[in-house]
Amino acid sequence: MKIKKLPVGIQTFEKIRSDEYLYVDKTEYIYRLVTGGTVYFLSRPRRFGKSLTLSTLDALFSGREELFKGLYIHDKWDWNRKYPVIRIDWSKIRHGTPEELERSLLTHLKIIARKNQMEMLSEYASDYLGELIEELHRKTGEQAVILVDEYDVPILDAIGKSGEEIEAMQKALHSIYKVLKGTDEHIKFIFLTGISKFAGLSIFSALNNLKDITLSEEYAAICGITQEELESNFSEYLDAVAEKLSSTREKLLDDIRHWYNGYSWDGKTSVYNPFSVLLFFGEKEFKSYWFATGTPTFLITLLKERNSVESFLQPVHASEAVFSRYNPERLETIPLLFQTGYLTIKEIPKDGDNKSVYTFEPPNEEVRDAFVSHLFGAYSELEMDEMTKLHADMQHQLKTGDSEGLERSLKAMIARVPYQLHIEEEKYYHSLLLVWLHFLGFKPQGEISTNIGRIDAVWKLPEMTVIAEVKYSAKKSFLGKLLHKASKQIYDRKYYEAWRNEPGKIVLVSIAFSGREVGCRIEMLNNS
Repeated sequence: MKIKKLPVGIQTFEKIRSDEYLYVDKTEYIYRLVTGGTVYFLSRPRRFGKSLTLSTLDALFSGREELFKGLYIHDKWDWNRKYPVIRIDWSKIRHGTPEELERSLLTHLKIIARKNQMEMLSEYASDYLGELIEELHRKTGEQAVILVDEYDVPILDAIGKSGEEIEAMQKALHSIYKVLKGTDEHIKFIFLTGISKFAGLSIFSALNNLKDITLSEEYAAICGITQEELESNFSEYLDAVAEKLSSTREKLLDDIRHWYNGYSWDGKTSVYNPFSVLLFFGEKEFKSYWFATGTPTFLITLLKERNSVESFLQPVHASEAVFSRYNPERLETIPLLFQTGYLTIKEIPKDGDNKSVYTFEPPNEEVRDAFVSHLFGAYSELEMDEMTKLHADMQHQLKTGDSEGLERSLKAMIARVPYQLHIEEEKYYHSLLLVWLHFLGFKPQGEISTNIGRIDAVWKLPEMTVIAEVKYSAKKSFLGKLLHKASKQIYDRKYYEAWRNEPGKIVLVSIAFSGREVGCRIEMLNNS
C-alpha cells in the first residue's frame, strides 16, 4: 500500500482528498455540527485546522460527494441537495481602516455574485451581503451557508492603535454581521472561527442563537489530532521515524507525546498540534515547528512589561470568568496566552461553591522551551558576539572535560537570569538548562524516555553525544552529594546505552544547582 503524502500547509479539503494526501477523518464532528444547530463559533490557535474545517463544510454543503467517499459522513448526508455558500476569510480581505475593509469586502462579495451569475444593486458591503443572501436563496431554492474564517483578524491587527480606531473597526464589523441576523430566514447554517472571542464584542450580539463550542467537551477534538488518530493514521510514518532515530515505536510515541501533545479545551481531551506533527513526520527531527512560524514578540514584551512571567513558568489557576475578560483595549495575561495557544487547560476541578476553577499550563515541550527561551532572551539582552563566545566556550569545555570551566559557564547563565524567572524546583532547573542551550544555538532534546526513566537532556556536538542529568537542592552544602547522585543515576540506569553504537565519544555531565551555586562533573565514555 502506497504511503499517503503529508498535507503540510494545505488547508483545502478538495486538494487533500483529490490529490490523495493523508486526511484525518473529522467528518463525525462535522455531522454533529450540521445536524445539531445552525449558528456556531469556534476559537482555536493559529495553524490548528480551523480553515480546513471550514473548507470541509464548504465542500459538504456544495454537494461534493466524490470527496467524502470512505469518510464517516458519506452515507449519512443527502447529496441531492446543494446549498449556496458564502465564504469570507478576513485574512485575505484588506482591513487597514474601516474604509479599506468596506471596499475590499465589497469586491470579494461581487466576485461571489459573479460566480453565481448574479448582479446586486447595493453600493455598501453590508447591504450587498444581505441582498446576496436573499438572492441566492431565491435563485437556488436553498438557504445560504455562511462560513467566516479568522473573524477577529481586523480587530487583532488594530491592537496597539488608539481606542477610537479599535472602536471604529468593531462598528464596521458589527454593521456587517447584523445583516446575518436580519436575513435569518434565508440562512441554513453559519460557522465563524477565530483565535479569540472578545468579551462583550457587539459582533456576537448581532447573531441569533450563537453557540460557542470552544470549550465544549463534545467538540474538544474537532481540530488537532488525538492519540488514537495519531497511531492509526500515521502508522507507516511512525515506523519510518523510529527506524531513522534508532528508537522503538513505544519510546517514539512517548517522545512525540511529550513534545507535541497536551492541548486541551475541556481539561479531559488532549490533542496534538497538527502543524507540528506533520512537519515532525516530514523532517524526522524534534524541534519547535509551530512556535517558529510566528515569534510572539508582542506577548514577550507584554509579559516583560507586566513582570508576569510566572504565569508561564508554573501552573496558574483562574475561575471561569477568565474567559469573559478578553478585551482588545485591555489585554489580560492569562486569557491572552490561553487563546493564542501558549497556555492550555490542564484541569477543571470544582471549588467549594461548585464553580469551575481552571488550571493552565504550557501544553508541551515545544511551546514551553521555545517561549521561555524567548523570555530569557528578552531579559538577558545578550549580544550576538557574546552568545557566540559562550557557545564556543561550552563546546570546548565539554570536549576537553573541563568541569571547572563548565561551572563558570553555568554560573554566567544563572547570573543572567533575573529573579522573576527563578523557581525553587528541580524541574525548573531542567528547563533552564535546556533554555540556555537552545539560546546559545545547541539543539538539545529534553526528557528523553528510556525503559527505566527520563534523561534530563541530550544533545549532539561534533564527534560526541552529551548526556546530562540535573539535580537541585536548596541547601548549598549538598552540591557534592547531588553530583554523586546525578552521576550514579546515569550509570545505574545506563542512559548512554542508546548511543553506544554511534561514532565519537559519549560525554556524561552531572550538574547540581543550589540557588545560584553550581557544581559540575564531566565524565567520558569511548564507544568501541
